[in-house]
Amino acid sequence: MTKRNQTVVSEFLLLGLPIQPEHWNLFSALFLAMYVTTVLGNLLIIILIRLDSHLHTPMYLFLRNLSFSDLCFSSVTMPKLLQNMQSQVPSIPYAGCLAQMYFYLFFGVLESFLLVAMAYDRYVAICFPLHYTTIMSPKLCLSLLALSWVLTTAHAMLHTLLMARLSFCADSVIPHFFCGTSTLLKLSCSNTRVNRLVILFMGGLILVVPFLLIILSYARIVSSILKVPSAKGICKAFSTCGSHLTVVSLFYGTIIGLYLCPSANNSAVKETVMALMYTVVTPMLNPFIYSLRNRDMKGALGRVFCKKKISFSLKW
Repeated sequence: MTKRNQTVVSEFLLLGLPIQPEHWNLFSALFLAMYVTTVLGNLLIIILIRLDSHLHTPMYLFLRNLSFSDLCFSSVTMPKLLQNMQSQVPSIPYAGCLAQMYFYLFFGVLESFLLVAMAYDRYVAICFPLHYTTIMSPKLCLSLLALSWVLTTAHAMLHTLLMARLSFCADSVIPHFFCGTSTLLKLSCSNTRVNRLVILFMGGLILVVPFLLIILSYARIVSSILKVPSAKGICKAFSTCGSHLTVVSLFYGTIIGLYLCPSANNSAVKETVMALMYTVVTPMLNPFIYSLRNRDMKGALGRVFCKKKISFSLKW
């Protein structure tokens, strides 16, 4: 068997987005604005939940972790993308590439687990309202969060270690704006069969199982809601799930569009656009979804700013 040209790869070249050079400045400004909006929006939710005692509930504990995950998930790729768009040589070191892949997998999968925990919280709140505080105890909530963080750490570490054992060819050009698992496997000169089997198996566990659990939770929720005799009760029950259901649709909609609806003609462009959707657009929209559609968040925003305004007035 002929060996391919193998070298010790010290860095990779990220081709970035399929954008004409004359439009780079425009898109750089656009992505910078989106990233700043993502950071500020998610930080605002984290701070509001921390400062307002009315939001110290299981649902908002999960939401605070989701906002932190969104902030970090976007930060894994966006700063490097913005830097490379202004650079003549958009490269990333080998170690930096593996680190980016690790954190991309970590925070992407963490969001999936957090959405499951939030779906379970809504299921208990609607189906067992009288036992909500008993079932969703602080111990259970912290256990769900700890389990989510432990499983995502193990999952991301497994893929990173499997990737680190591979050799790479002299061709180190990545046709993407970040180091993804699939793009790195295409550059490897080693046998990637184990990696691909692990991706297939773990992908089923990490993405399909949480999605099915969310669907099951909402099936039970809908079944319970339809038993409520009053239209007002139905609207109130649906309003408590609207924000979460919108976020779930955004998160899993892009994944389904990318992996279950393949397109041979423009797969590279489609993959890039979908990646931008769930690494840039979705983390940016989540704070707006929860703040604009959530009465508690609006109330917390008013209370916190009113309290700060009164405190400032008393000092002067």
